[in-house]
Amino acid sequence: MNARTIYIVDDNPEFLESTQFWLTGAGFEVQTWGDPAEAIEALARRDRNRSACLMLDVRMPQLSGLDVHDALIKRDAQLPVIYMSGHADVPLAVQAMQKGAVTLLEKPFDDEMLEAALESAFSAAGAGTHAATLQAKAAAEVPTEEDAAAGARYRQREASLTPREREVLSYVIQGIYNKNIADRIGLSIKTVELYRARGMAKMQVRSVAELTRIMVTHQV
Repeated sequence: MNARTIYIVDDNPEFLESTQFWLTGAGFEVQTWGDPAEAIEALARRDRNRSACLMLDVRMPQLSGLDVHDALIKRDAQLPVIYMSGHADVPLAVQAMQKGAVTLLEKPFDDEMLEAALESAFSAAGAGTHAATLQAKAAAEVPTEEDAAAGARYRQREASLTPREREVLSYVIQGIYNKNIADRIGLSIKTVELYRARGMAKMQVRSVAELTRIMVTHQV
């Protein structure tokens, strides 16, 4: 049985080195690229029988992660994609989910969230089948019973937010910093931090990327 392979495309060499070291130590085979164009060519020629997923940085100077994903889809070389970003926002998350991404992770990674994302990416029998299934589901937009239950939980959590917590979180998912939020709504930074922490606790999320993801999933 082939070892599970993780492909990583990111323009930050230090990030590539440290992430490859961590994942290799966890038992994965890892291949990295700093040049997205080179990655596209290599991934288009990869062994399709190998169980694999792609960790893809969204914001790169030459080609964005979204562009790389599009190129792989056009070449019928798609595989499960875990998007990575140091700055997640709603438009970005919407595009990632529309392309059938497994998830969007915020850097630096939470170990448990990364492990869960990788497990999800490798859960299907075939990597290509998994990506195609996700894309078909997104295109069809037919909710399942599980989707309905998740939506009900989301609405229950959202209903527990105070108006001010909801307002602060709406700025947070746009990538606006606490200081700028404080200036916009006329509160101290400490007060904004308090509303932000309370809101995220009520929504049961641990990162801005996770908050953005669930809001996009259930509102878009």
